[in-house]
Amino acid sequence: MSFQGVRVVDLTRVISGPFCSALLADLGADVIKVEPREQGDPVRGQGVMVGSMSSYFANYNRNKRSIALDLYASEGKAVLAALLARADVLVENFRPDVLGRMGFSAERLKEINPALVHCNINGFGIDGPYADRPAFDFIVQAMSGFMSCNGSAGDPPLRTGVPIADLVCGLYAALGIAAALHDRDKHPQGATLSVSMLASMMSMLSFHATNYLNSGEIAPRTGNDHALVAPYGLFATADGEIAIAPSNDAFYVRLVKALGLEELLVDPTYATNELRVARRSELNKVIENRTRNETSAHWIEVLNRAGIPCGPVYGIGEAFADPQVRGQGVAVAARCQSGPVAIVGLPIRCDGVAREPRLPPPELGEHTEAILREIGYDDDGLSRLRAASVI
Repeated sequence: MSFQGVRVVDLTRVISGPFCSALLADLGADVIKVEPREQGDPVRGQGVMVGSMSSYFANYNRNKRSIALDLYASEGKAVLAALLARADVLVENFRPDVLGRMGFSAERLKEINPALVHCNINGFGIDGPYADRPAFDFIVQAMSGFMSCNGSAGDPPLRTGVPIADLVCGLYAALGIAAALHDRDKHPQGATLSVSMLASMMSMLSFHATNYLNSGEIAPRTGNDHALVAPYGLFATADGEIAIAPSNDAFYVRLVKALGLEELLVDPTYATNELRVARRSELNKVIENRTRNETSAHWIEVLNRAGIPCGPVYGIGEAFADPQVRGQGVAVAARCQSGPVAIVGLPIRCDGVAREPRLPPPELGEHTEAILREIGYDDDGLSRLRAASVI
């Protein structure tokens, strides 16, 4: 399971594009991150710094090499053309027509490399009335309807605390690129892909979307409860809260038996899931009257032993300290020039083996000279580019 031998030219910045190319790099691709010569990717200056390295940047740019270029200069564009001629994939997250105005229209890209897989990551799509609008994760969460599903009844719509629109879009882009490379193995020609943050997030609406599309009904916000299932959510214990997710009738029967509430099984008030959803609040109180009598650890042990999905409500620090998380190697160290930077690794294991970072996240322009030599520049060519401030 590897993209070894696949070369990716990465013109992206911030999150959605860099996350896409990081996934390809984690799986073995040679990703060349092309950055503006002076400031680089703006995320380099954000988040917790470890020496000169931003941990935020490191998380999405591990396993890549960096070349810093002035792409407004004709010599810089010539370098990019040479890189693309030897590449398998181009991934970029410019707004529509920006790449064309730089001199790299779809027609020019085909001239440079007919086998190139070109993936554009965008906010709203490559056409339509919003195509030229700037897009950020928060705006897409709001416009996709995703925020309207989060929060409790009576509360305003709520964004997720992580940039989920960026990340989901990056995942889709990586999947599309993988499929295009697979097709290219059978039919030796390139492809042009477009992945929008808006469509990506709307694909995540799950039953909220299908309920609306097929009935016109919109499920209300239910906070930590499930709109379609009851009981389901957070329940108070003697020392905190636990999450319980009995998602069907069989799990409900197991739950009430494990809690010692068998009388609920013969109560016609709660005989079906529809009835339980209608009387969710009072059913939750019955369950909480029992769960409050013991600690979270007690109920997590009892309920999991009974085969009921149940777990603690962690903060991020508690999650990373959990023995299961530690045993799975979720956090890994990227070895940077300024020391190790802790990042979140690839969650895919192949034959039971987790992938450690092959390369540290690059300093700005760290590999410029090596990459240029790979595409044919000699000492004189490098000197000329330096003198013209292209590199």
